[in-house]
Amino acid sequence: MALPALRRPPPALALLLLWVTGQAAPVAGLGLDPESELHIERRSVPTECPRAVRPGDFVRYHYVGSLRDGRRFDASYDRDSTFNAFVGKGQLISGMDQALVGMCVNERRFVTIPPKLAYGSEGVAGMIPPDSVLHFDVLLVDLWSPEDQVQIHTYFKPASCPRTVQVSDFVRYHCNGTFLDGTLFDSSHNRMKTYDTYVGIGWLIPGMDAGLLGMCVGERRVITIPPFLAYGEAGDGKDIPGQASLVFDVLLLDLHNPKDSISVENQVVPEGCERRSRSGDFMRYHYNGTLLDGSPFDSSYRRNRTFDTYVGQGYVIPGMDQGLLGMCIGERRRIVVPPHLGYGEEGRGNIPGSAVLVFDVQVVDFHNPSDSVNITSHYRPPDCSVRSQKGDFLKYHYNASLLDGTLLASTWNLGKTHNVVLGFGQVVLGVDMGLREMCVGERRTVVIPPHLGYGEAGVEIALVSWKNWLLHGAVAAGHLAVCPDPSAAPSPCCCLDLRSAGFRGGAGQRRAGVRHRAAGAGGRAARGLHVRVDRRGVPQPLRGDRQGRRRGRPPGGVLRVHPRPGGQRQREAGSRI
Repeated sequence: MALPALRRPPPALALLLLWVTGQAAPVAGLGLDPESELHIERRSVPTECPRAVRPGDFVRYHYVGSLRDGRRFDASYDRDSTFNAFVGKGQLISGMDQALVGMCVNERRFVTIPPKLAYGSEGVAGMIPPDSVLHFDVLLVDLWSPEDQVQIHTYFKPASCPRTVQVSDFVRYHCNGTFLDGTLFDSSHNRMKTYDTYVGIGWLIPGMDAGLLGMCVGERRVITIPPFLAYGEAGDGKDIPGQASLVFDVLLLDLHNPKDSISVENQVVPEGCERRSRSGDFMRYHYNGTLLDGSPFDSSYRRNRTFDTYVGQGYVIPGMDQGLLGMCIGERRRIVVPPHLGYGEEGRGNIPGSAVLVFDVQVVDFHNPSDSVNITSHYRPPDCSVRSQKGDFLKYHYNASLLDGTLLASTWNLGKTHNVVLGFGQVVLGVDMGLREMCVGERRTVVIPPHLGYGEAGVEIALVSWKNWLLHGAVAAGHLAVCPDPSAAPSPCCCLDLRSAGFRGGAGQRRAGVRHRAAGAGGRAARGLHVRVDRRGVPQPLRGDRQGRRRGRPPGGVLRVHPRPGGQRQREAGSRI
């Protein structure tokens, strides 16, 4: 069965319905006087309109008022201030109360108001004659309701969010502040400086206190605040007028709480950790330093040089003093330092004030100034009846490395032994001590702290051949030695394995964040390493390095001697591992 056709309304009635719904203005031909009814023309409508004016809303708008002949009688622009009022509560003429309903922020309407909905037969003395039709060009810039709350729209949130903003936290954030119509009134980006404040304890306007709660570092959100939760009727006295809604586009960069201590994350501890760092140790470590949002501020890797310092004695920031304790050589960890244990409210260099610091650390080596030579014998012949003493002439093989395994020198690479007379200053004191009481064929590891090795300055190792002087490898300042694999010494001679602990010793170091050199005990001079052997095979001590050539090595390192022919491929001491 076909449905009956709907009756089309008369043309005049159709236009009247459109006018009632606000989609068209009254026109002639309806049997009505065009100037006796309200006429609304929507001249500009924004593409997005999340909210329209309802009766009971508070609005701020600009307008230009004119009479039928075009003469202007009033304009808010002349006062450089919007007109502010509640809609539908008798604060406006009836025609304007009706004309504002349904408007969007940034919408522009041209409104014609008949006398009966304006000032009627009385008019306004000196401004509006009696029975005047009024024309208003209106631009809505703001609207809110007394029932509004803070509105939050998160448009980016990082995948990892281990912590969110809570009451009493201190935060650092960037933001753009605009009015509801998009007019910018403030920007931390333009100032190139974050806004730093506590949250939830009255340091911020109430709406921002509420809007920041629950944010993650790296999160972006838009916070819309009605004026009664912002600057109210008075505004801020500068850029923000009274009764203005505020919109903040916020990027959170940093957060901490004054009660926070350091945190240690992402630990990678090597197997066979025999010793952990403690207060008073001298450490050499690499690090990358970033802010909590990932922005880098420093890196020892970029300088290709370790950071060397005592720990637990105030030479570095308190957070690092704590975070470096209990570490093993070769261990990696992330140390998160709150600002009160870092550089505080002032910051330093490119580190802003009140910034949380993140250090990704790898320990290269450490030692204690009270350390002595550590000797470990891996193999001793059962028929050992004679042991080396002062004045003995020794021939031995060794691999020398830093404590982190960086190879510095190897006699096997030369195919010749190293020859020395004990007790005559031909080697550094730690090596001299490590060579004593050895048997022919014995293999041992000798760990030498820097103050018994090459001290603060470091030195090149000049190995001696039977024919001439040969420069080979280097000893970084304060290095030790170890012989971890005693299985491959090729000839019946003493096998020494040197490894350095990285000590530079002494006081006078600068505090954390700046490269420093200790001013304490230094090592023995390089010349003590040079030996000349005559045709009879008798070693002759020399003065100075007449033929060797020096190449720089990082101070404070450790020597390691491997009893393995050829050792491992050489690389620069202190290079990134």
